[in-house]
Amino acid sequence: MSTVGNSTNIFWHECPVGKHEREKLLNQKGCVVWITGLSGSGKSTLACSLSRELYSKGKLSYTLDGDNLRCGLTKDLGFKAEDRTENIRRVGEAAKLFADAGLICIASLISPYRKDRDSCRAMLPEKNFIEVYMNMPLELCEARDVKGLYKMARAGKIKGFTGIDDPYEPPLS
Repeated sequence: MSTVGNSTNIFWHECPVGKHEREKLLNQKGCVVWITGLSGSGKSTLACSLSRELYSKGKLSYTLDGDNLRCGLTKDLGFKAEDRTENIRRVGEAAKLFADAGLICIASLISPYRKDRDSCRAMLPEKNFIEVYMNMPLELCEARDVKGLYKMARAGKIKGFTGIDDPYEPPLS
């Protein structure tokens, strides 16, 4: 019996079919490709292109897109620092499950705080977490602004917008 978070009387249940068996069945290794960067940097476009390329090579992947997740799994969260941390934690846990299932999980989120991305990395063996930084200048992201978010942030209609009045911490390498 153990306590996990706020839950007590928790027992991990092992199943006879594990990650190794699922990877063998799928003929691939499960992992997480975590794509991070500013809004408009091309994260979702890259994620979809990567997913299509993997599919064409007979590899099974699933994309966890930040905006899509906020329509369901994380719809109860806002954009304050603590909400962003919880958002990334939940996505990290979901991504870990996909990787355990033997899938290539492509997580495409701004994920502005280095410590939150590092926490997700720590959930998996090092070789199973690949961080991709879309290192695009703010000016280019603003010029793309297909959603009109930068314009609203500059006008003061959106507070706490990453890259404008909220920080983005790029990966160290």
